[in-house]
Amino acid sequence: MEYCGKRRRADKSGVSHLPELRYPSVTEIVSSARALAAHRPGLCVLREVGVSRAGRPLHLLSVGHARRAVLVVAGAHANEPTGGSTLLSLAERTLRERKLRAETSWHFLLCADPDGASLHVTPAPRTLLDYHLGFFRPAGPEQPEWSPSVLPPDLLPPETRALTRVIDELRPYLQVTLHGTDLGGSWVQLTKDIPGLAEPFAKSAAELHIPVETAASDAAGWPASGPGVHVMPAPGSDAAYPSMPDDARHSTWYHAHRYGGLTAVVEVPMWASDLVDDPAPHPAPAAAMRRLARRLVRDAFQVEAVLTEALPRLSGPDGPLLRAAKWALDLVPGLADDWIQTPPPDTTMAYVGSVDAFGRRLPLRAAAMLLRVLQEADDREAQRLEALVAAWSDAFAERFRARWVPLEHQVEHQARTVVAAAHHARENAA
Repeated sequence: MEYCGKRRRADKSGVSHLPELRYPSVTEIVSSARALAAHRPGLCVLREVGVSRAGRPLHLLSVGHARRAVLVVAGAHANEPTGGSTLLSLAERTLRERKLRAETSWHFLLCADPDGASLHVTPAPRTLLDYHLGFFRPAGPEQPEWSPSVLPPDLLPPETRALTRVIDELRPYLQVTLHGTDLGGSWVQLTKDIPGLAEPFAKSAAELHIPVETAASDAAGWPASGPGVHVMPAPGSDAAYPSMPDDARHSTWYHAHRYGGLTAVVEVPMWASDLVDDPAPHPAPAAAMRRLARRLVRDAFQVEAVLTEALPRLSGPDGPLLRAAKWALDLVPGLADDWIQTPPPDTTMAYVGSVDAFGRRLPLRAAAMLLRVLQEADDREAQRLEALVAAWSDAFAERFRARWVPLEHQVEHQARTVVAAAHHARENAA
C-alpha cells in the first residue's frame, strides 16, 4: 500500500476527496507474497493453483502447517480493491503472531479474478467519479464465485474450478472472502452462523468510525445474529428478489459445507455513509420502494437509449465491458418489479437507504462501463454518457454524505473481522 501523506480535503459540498493512496495491483500483491515466502521459507509457500481464461496465473500463499485450515480469498470482484491489501496485512500478521498459526494454517488466494482486475483501472480514486471512470465488474457468468449459480458445471470458468479445487484440497473449517462496497457501510454475510462474531465486528467498526450496514439490500430477508451480521437462509428458501439470476446459495461460498466448513463474506466501504445504519422504522416504505423502482427504470432507460444509438456503430463481438454493461441493464426490469412488491412490515430507514444506494449503483455502473467502450471507439455518444456518469456520481456522493474511509481503516477492520471469525468459528466447532 502506498500513501502520499497529504491531508484530506473536501469540496464545497463537504464530500471528502482524498485518498492520497494507491491500491496495489495484482502484480504488486504477488511480488509482496513472493517476498514473504522467500523471507520465511520454513513457514510460507507460494504456488500457482490455476490460470485464468486469459492465461494469468492464480496464486495461493500458505502460512503454517496445522491441519485445520482457513482460506482467505481476495479479488473475487474486480471493483472491490481493498481485499488485496487486507490479505497481505493478514499474511504478515500470521507470520508475526505465533498463536494465530498454532492450531490453524492460513491460506491466501491472492486474486480470484486477475483478468477482471486488469480491467478495473482506478487504483487511486479521489472521488466516486474517479472510481467510475475506470470501473469494471464482470457479468455474472464471468464472476468466479457467482458463476455456479448461473452456469451448468461443464461451463464454469477456470477461475471457479481453481477456487473449488483449493477448497477440496484444504477442506477449510472457514473460508473468508474479502468484498467491499463503493459507498455505504460494513456488514458480514455468513453461510452458517458464527456465535460471538457480532460483538468484535461491531466494536471494530465503532473504533474505526465505519458505519454498520444493518439492513444491507444484499442480505434482504436474511436473519441476523447481530447488527450487520447476516446469516444466509438455507438452500430452497424463497429469495427476497426472485428476479435476480445469481443466488448466493448456489455460489462457491457453499462449497466449503461439504467438508463441514462455512464461509464468511466481509464487506467494507471505500466511502462511508451514516444513512445506512439507521434502525428506525421507515414511515412509508411502500411508497419509498415504488419511488426507487421508478427511478431505477428511468435511469436505466437513459443508458439503454445511448446503447441503442451507438450499438450499430460498434464493430466486432462484445468485449467484457460491453457484456457487463448489458448484464447490469438486463437486471433492471425484474429488480424494479421485485421492489414494488409489498415490503416487509419492519422495513427500516437503513434498508430503504441501502436499496436507494443499490438503485443508483446499478445504472451508474452500466453507464460507466459503456462509456469506456464508447471512448475506445471514439463514438459521438461518449460525451453524452460522460455527463450522465459525472452527474450521477456527484448526486450519489451528495445524497449519502459520502466520507472517505482511510485505507488503513478499511484494511484493519476487514482483518480484525477475519481473525475474529476464525477464532469464533474454531471455538464453536471444538
